[in-house]
Amino acid sequence: MNAPVLTKPAAAPVRGKYWEDFEIGETICTPKRTVTSTDIVNFACLTGDFNEVHTNWEYCRKTQFGEPIAHGPLVYSIVGGLQYAAGINDGTLIALLQIDGWRMLKPVFHGDTIHAELTIAAKTETSKPDKGVVQMKRAFKNQKGETVQEMEVKMLYKRRPS
Repeated sequence: MNAPVLTKPAAAPVRGKYWEDFEIGETICTPKRTVTSTDIVNFACLTGDFNEVHTNWEYCRKTQFGEPIAHGPLVYSIVGGLQYAAGINDGTLIALLQIDGWRMLKPVFHGDTIHAELTIAAKTETSKPDKGVVQMKRAFKNQKGETVQEMEVKMLYKRRPS
């Protein structure tokens, strides 16, 4: 009886963008997602951040918000998932290197639907020929088109294999 032949599984196709694929000035829109009360409560449980502005309806009724608001880092985290869902990071993103100018401009409430607009600001080669840095201006928008958060990020991406 012959021994079975072992073969390597085929590599998963890469759907992400390589460093070379990003164009300066290009804007990429992510899919959209609605923030729920469950998201806010789960984030409070995960992080231990039970600040009343996120978790106490009675407290919030007396604030300018009138109800609990999403944690700023929760909104950032959701947008990270939306950026992945957009496909640009799948198999090509190596690391988040830097965040600059992260600003919370408007509150995000349960029921708000958010997405990101990512504008490519710059690209920089690295000393390694297989990696490059992409600088993006990220604007997180709600269903009204209002910018709720903004920042600039530098991310390390794979370069296209030769």
